[in-house]
Amino acid sequence: MKNLLFIFLLSSLIACRFETDSLREKPLIVATTSILADGVKNLVGDQAEVVSLMPAGVDPHLYKASVRDLDLLQKADLVIYHGLFLEGKMTEIFEKLNFSQSIINSSESIPEIHLIRSGPEAHSVDPHIWFDVKLWSIAMQHTAEKISEWKPEWRSAIEQNSMLYQIQLEELDKDIRTKVNELKSTRQALITAHDAFAYFGKAYDFEVKGLQGLSTLSEPGIRDLTDLAEFVAERKIKAVFAEQTISPKAIEALVAAGKNQGHQLELAGPLYTDSLDEPNSPAGTYIGMVRTNLNIIFESLNP
Repeated sequence: MKNLLFIFLLSSLIACRFETDSLREKPLIVATTSILADGVKNLVGDQAEVVSLMPAGVDPHLYKASVRDLDLLQKADLVIYHGLFLEGKMTEIFEKLNFSQSIINSSESIPEIHLIRSGPEAHSVDPHIWFDVKLWSIAMQHTAEKISEWKPEWRSAIEQNSMLYQIQLEELDKDIRTKVNELKSTRQALITAHDAFAYFGKAYDFEVKGLQGLSTLSEPGIRDLTDLAEFVAERKIKAVFAEQTISPKAIEALVAAGKNQGHQLELAGPLYTDSLDEPNSPAGTYIGMVRTNLNIIFESLNP
């Protein structure tokens, strides 16, 4: 019954789409997350109004679309979503919007070989590709091309904006490698509340462990906690990291378990994982978020 009500509501909103391009000064582009919205803004510049469906600080794994969200999506001239089941509870919405809206899946061009999976199921893929800056570059290049197909008259400007953004991303990637290389000899590892940094570990050859699984819906067990506490004590890990979009209770329990092993742990962070910080803050852009995380990790783990 709930599914039928949802389908009826979404169909009604789509059917009642009265607002057109001619009523706006600029096209409206709705991106699902704040991270994605920032990337899109770098591509389109001031040619469009770009808004994030999810406010800063919101966990996309748990996000449920409200009536206001459905209204915003059906009013949008273009909808861009991350994909890879990051917006797990909104998958059905995107499938239905695809019949009536211009819509882009930003991550669909990522080669399968580069994706990290926890199992064979479609939803088992790790969606946190933005922690590998090179994969984020691929996603943004794909998004730029799809926006150019949607608005061919923007192609020249989009290509120039995309090129400038790619240069910034290349510089960011080099800076990460420099700092991570300094940490490698310390036998430290990045320990976080949920397993969001696997792409970071793979891309920059740095050991990463999460107390929870890929999704914040998962809960760590006693064995998970004990095993990780033994690991941090044995390796003399200096700090573990809270995350800005999820409760710190699990990672605080790890700090307590470390103390029970006779090892003093610092609870550092929070790191930014699934969302940017507020606009105009140091972590209010994608590049700013990655640099903020990098500095926190480096300062907390470096001897």
